[in-house]
Amino acid sequence: MGANTKKMAQSDADIRNMSLFKLGWPIFVQSLLAMCLGYIDTIMLSNYSDNAVGGIGNANQIMGFLTLTFSIISSATGVIVAQYIGAKIKDKLNEIYTVSVAFNLVISGIVSLIILLGSSFIAKAMKIPSPMVPYAEDYMSIVGGFIFLEALFDTFSQIFRNNGKTQIGMFIAIGMNLTNIIGNYCFLYGPLKFLNLGVKGVAISTTGSKLFAVVVAIIYFIFKIDGTIALKYLKPFPKHTLLKLLKLGLPTAGENISYNIAQLIILVFINSFNSTVYTNTKIYCTMLSNFAYLFSISAAMATAIVVGQAVGADDNEYAYGKVLSTLRLSLFISVCIAFVNFLVSPFTLSLFTSNSEVISLGHKIMFICIFLEMGRTTNLVVINSMRAAGDVKFPTYLGMASMWGVSVLFGYLFGIVLNMGLTGIWIAMAMDEILRGVVVFIRWIKGGWRGKSVVERTA
Repeated sequence: MGANTKKMAQSDADIRNMSLFKLGWPIFVQSLLAMCLGYIDTIMLSNYSDNAVGGIGNANQIMGFLTLTFSIISSATGVIVAQYIGAKIKDKLNEIYTVSVAFNLVISGIVSLIILLGSSFIAKAMKIPSPMVPYAEDYMSIVGGFIFLEALFDTFSQIFRNNGKTQIGMFIAIGMNLTNIIGNYCFLYGPLKFLNLGVKGVAISTTGSKLFAVVVAIIYFIFKIDGTIALKYLKPFPKHTLLKLLKLGLPTAGENISYNIAQLIILVFINSFNSTVYTNTKIYCTMLSNFAYLFSISAAMATAIVVGQAVGADDNEYAYGKVLSTLRLSLFISVCIAFVNFLVSPFTLSLFTSNSEVISLGHKIMFICIFLEMGRTTNLVVINSMRAAGDVKFPTYLGMASMWGVSVLFGYLFGIVLNMGLTGIWIAMAMDEILRGVVVFIRWIKGGWRGKSVVERTA
């Protein structure tokens, strides 16, 4: 009884009274660690085999694309949970939690089975170089075969965040990364080296770290969240709740899929120059600009939690003002980071390469990133808040039109037709972000997002 009372008291705390810093910094750390998790296996295998590194790199790119299928529900879960908590309609939350976890488990289970049974076919279809194929297949079979663990953790992370408990996801991410590093060391260089499992050992370690994350997430849910996941909430099956999740999640997933395909096309443009300088500059500049991106996305996610609960509580004016105040601060900080990145880029790029052409071109790209960051930060803060308010279709249609009509089209025109190379492609990407930023800012000011709450209100 005491534990339940404590959980209810914690969940009753108004998220709107929490500082965005308190909500946002754990999201920043978790996002950084999530990005690092994908690099840890590659880095620790770099002394083992170049072909193994290439195989895992290809496998991760393939699996990263397939994970978009279960992001449909996890992203929608966050919106609905925040709004219902804000509206203080808690009897519906148990059903939402259960449907989200159950549906994502089914979808990700199917994806896991496809990867497990079709790893050889996928490797051939993606034209992975033959020396890398065995490593890619081994890694995909093990990590991809248990990819449903990632789907479950993503769903629980959304539940934690939108209950205002962003630190939980951060703590679990720290434990997951440490587990993965220790496991990789044991299989590659430590006491389990005698098994000579190589990539298979690394894959087992990665899968084990994700299993650890799911188990800890379930424990945290039981003890820290005022809610229950049980089969009784699926009888009779709540079609209305599932349809609501799909209605919110499908547009977001569609935009993410479109964005990833557009980025692949842009990568084809860059690769078409057959230039190591262009390819490496793109990789290094993307890594450097991720620092500003991680700050912006963390601020955007924290703001979206507050907006979701405010809209659920029918307090649109608070949501309106919070987005504008966050946007001012986020723009200032992210542009400052981008400007510092530009100033120090000759030094930071020299840490990766001694090629003067890469350093010179990268310095120009980092200047363009200052303007790109203005648009991207606006997009992240405003669009995440629009979705949290239930306005999901407009940013999706806008994003798909702009990324293809501006980023891809003008990337081709500037980069290839006008022979501006990587600089032209980056200018086109900045134009895309700025155009979208201006349009969504105007929509937020005019209030096109209002009246789209997903909460059914009764008299």
